[in-house]
Amino acid sequence: MRVLGIDPGIAIMGFGFIDKIGHKLVPVQYGCIETEAGTLPEVRLKQIYEASCSLLDKYKPDTVAVEKLFFNRNVTTAFSVGQARGVLLLAAAQRGLPIGEYTPMQVKQAVVGYGAAEKKQVQEMVKMFLKLSVVPKPDDVADALAVAVCHAHSYSLNDKLNGAKRR
Repeated sequence: MRVLGIDPGIAIMGFGFIDKIGHKLVPVQYGCIETEAGTLPEVRLKQIYEASCSLLDKYKPDTVAVEKLFFNRNVTTAFSVGQARGVLLLAAAQRGLPIGEYTPMQVKQAVVGYGAAEKKQVQEMVKMFLKLSVVPKPDDVADALAVAVCHAHSYSLNDKLNGAKRR
C-alpha cells in the first residue's frame, strides 16, 4: 500500500510518500511544495493544486493522510492553511483516493506512543521507522512523513479490527 502523508500549509506544504510492505515502511519520495510570500492567494492555491496533481499522478498513492488543522491564535493563518489543505483534498478526491485525517495528538500517539510528545521525538521516530540517515528538513516534511506513518499504522489496525468483526 502506498500512502501520501501531508502537512498542510500555504507557504510550505510538506509531503511524504511511503510504501507499507508487510510490516516494513519504505520511503518513496518526500519534500515540500513551496509558494512565495507576497504572491496573490489564488495564485498560491493554483500552484499548490497543480503541484499536488503532479505528485499524485506521478507517485499514485492508494490513500492520502492529512493532518487536521488545529489553531488557537491566528485566524488569518488558519484560513489560508485551510484553503491550501482544501485544494490538496480536491486533487485527491478527483482521483477517487480515500482520505484519512489525524490530529497532531493522534499522529504523536501513533508514531511515538505518547500524544504529548515533543516535535524532536516525532522526527527521530520517523527517521527510525523509515531507516533514514537524517531527519528530513524542513520540519514540514518530517511532519508529513509522520502523518503517513500514522496512517499506515492505523490502516493495519483497522484491517485487523475489521477482520475480527467478520469472524
